[in-house]
Amino acid sequence: MSGTKRKVETADDRTGKRTKTKTNAAPTAAGSKKKYLPPAFQKKGITRGARKMNRDKKLRKQGEKQKSSKKGHRKNDEKHEEDDEEEDMDDMNSDISSDESDVSMDDDKNNIEDAEEGEEVEDDEEDEEEEPEKSNGAVDADKKSSSRESHAKQKVLAQERRAAKPNADIIARSKKLWERLRRKSHVPLDERKKLVAELFEIITGRVNDFVFKHDSVRVIQTALKYASLEQRKMIARELQGHYRELAESRYAKFLLGKMLVHGDTDIRDMIVPEFYGHVKRLIRHPEASWILDDIYRTVATKQQKAIMLREWYGPEFAIFRDNDAEVTSELSKILTDNPEKRPPIMHNLYELVNQLVQKKTTGFTMLHDAMLQYFLNTKPGSSEANEFIELVKGDEEGDLAKNMAFTKSGARLMSLCLAYSTAKDRKLLLRFYRDTIKLMAGDVNGHLVILTAYEVIDDTKLSSKSIFPELLSQDAEESARHEELLLQINDITARIAVLYPFVGDTVKWLLPAGDEEILAEIFEIRKETSKKEPAIRRQELIKAASPSLLEFIGARAESLMETSFGCQFLSEVLFTADGDKSAALNAVAIAAKSKTEAQDSPFVGRMLKSLVQGGRYNSVEKKVEKVDPPLNFHALLYDNIKDDILAWATGPQTFVIVALAESNDFSQKNELLKVLKKNKKVLEKAAAGSKDSSDKTKKAGPSSSGAKLLLGKI
Repeated sequence: MSGTKRKVETADDRTGKRTKTKTNAAPTAAGSKKKYLPPAFQKKGITRGARKMNRDKKLRKQGEKQKSSKKGHRKNDEKHEEDDEEEDMDDMNSDISSDESDVSMDDDKNNIEDAEEGEEVEDDEEDEEEEPEKSNGAVDADKKSSSRESHAKQKVLAQERRAAKPNADIIARSKKLWERLRRKSHVPLDERKKLVAELFEIITGRVNDFVFKHDSVRVIQTALKYASLEQRKMIARELQGHYRELAESRYAKFLLGKMLVHGDTDIRDMIVPEFYGHVKRLIRHPEASWILDDIYRTVATKQQKAIMLREWYGPEFAIFRDNDAEVTSELSKILTDNPEKRPPIMHNLYELVNQLVQKKTTGFTMLHDAMLQYFLNTKPGSSEANEFIELVKGDEEGDLAKNMAFTKSGARLMSLCLAYSTAKDRKLLLRFYRDTIKLMAGDVNGHLVILTAYEVIDDTKLSSKSIFPELLSQDAEESARHEELLLQINDITARIAVLYPFVGDTVKWLLPAGDEEILAEIFEIRKETSKKEPAIRRQELIKAASPSLLEFIGARAESLMETSFGCQFLSEVLFTADGDKSAALNAVAIAAKSKTEAQDSPFVGRMLKSLVQGGRYNSVEKKVEKVDPPLNFHALLYDNIKDDILAWATGPQTFVIVALAESNDFSQKNELLKVLKKNKKVLEKAAAGSKDSSDKTKKAGPSSSGAKLLLGKI
């Protein structure tokens, strides 16, 4: 009721606690004076959260205060006194507010309840402020101890969970054996045999329980490594029916790979058939795809490869199959026998290829084989062929083109794409290989893509700028460049890309088996898609590569003459290179004199003889095809060896002197013959030196045959 005062609680009612009361006055009439609000209400701006934050701040600083000096302690004491004074002032204000609140005439029930709730909140805040403060060091100690206790509890729980799992004891024992066995060099042979026998006692009959766990599968891998063939077959038989699951497992797939490496054909034939009918799904699986492609690429037979590749052509090849019948994966034969199946087969094949390309999983040999089968069965210039080339070009990073260059089918496919593409498309495709040219040159398949680029790209400035800087290490320092080139020239595969433009039509001895057939196919396509004459294109490439190679010969002629590959390189480059060859020819002549051990090498003799003759020997026409302009190497060589001419005439390299004596362009030929005539007896002795009365069937050596020819010349 209006005008009734709220009873003020006494100290006994509050149990000795001072409380701050909040009085809500009734709404005043319009024009009446506004009531005075006591200071206690103005202090209400400090909320409970703010007080808690201040208390936490004090706790953080408490540790620093304890370590401070006495002066610091005095300051803290003064600060606490000030805080106490502030609290006393608050109490006084609270009393004032309590007294003045007696004047309030508000009888509204809701306001009274709000005031009581306010009192409870203030009581809680006062209780929190009166709690004893803990030091920072004590808090840290409590946290550390609780952390150690929680870790210990977690460890105990983990051990309990591990012990509750099936076969926990035997797995723990097998892991101890594995720890010992895996250190091969630290375990004697006899002890290892005992450990392996004990390990097989544990795992026999339980292999399936071990292989799907990331730690215990390593035990099976070690057992497989040191097992006998019969023990390996035992493991393979136990896992039969689960190989697909192993391939899909993140860890067990490595066990499957090890079984194929260490196993024999029986184990292979247990594993491979389990993948039949599931190839399309597994090739898209993140784990199984790699082990499936490894099986296809390394261990599968031709028949097994055909069965797996046929599944790419559609569901019917996966469902209706005869594993024992002889089948082919050649799509052209399948389409010839069943022409009505062409649309669905081509559609299914393209869709699966496109899915893998879009997922960026383009390194599979099986994928490259499938792509080649698709492209070989499209009509050149058709929408299917153009769409397929666009698919290869569409990979902006170039991963697809790079991966294809390193497989047999992929390299052939990229060569065909380069041959059928337009000039603009060839430029784009070649750009993908700018940072992998040297790697491709050393690969048994990748070098074919470089040779195709030589043969079909009309813009030789583009091809030379894209290929030669990396292939010939033109941007490297001189010493590093020479070392790299020397390694390339002496490698049977890496030298092909370097020498191919210089060799010309006599390229058969340089190329590995199979390359000639593919290049012949490229030459036929080139007639329709390229405009420049092959001879002009080749000469422009030679002109771009010659300066680097001639400079290399001038600097490292002696090193090149140490190997047969180096001597072949010297002959081909010096015959065909464009530019000033005098420095390189002079370096070879000096090396022939200074490198005495080279004088006994047959490949050095053949190289010097061909350089003296001035051209390559044509075995069909039985004559030397001299180069233009002439090398005139005979004069350089004679100036360096004329003091030792007799030793050369009667030694292993006698045919070099024969070539000098037979050369019509050699200006010092008469001088040479005079020297030989003066030493006719020495030549006669050399010619008769190989004849041995005890062995009349023995053939005459090269020095004897050469000496006889020289005697005929004089």
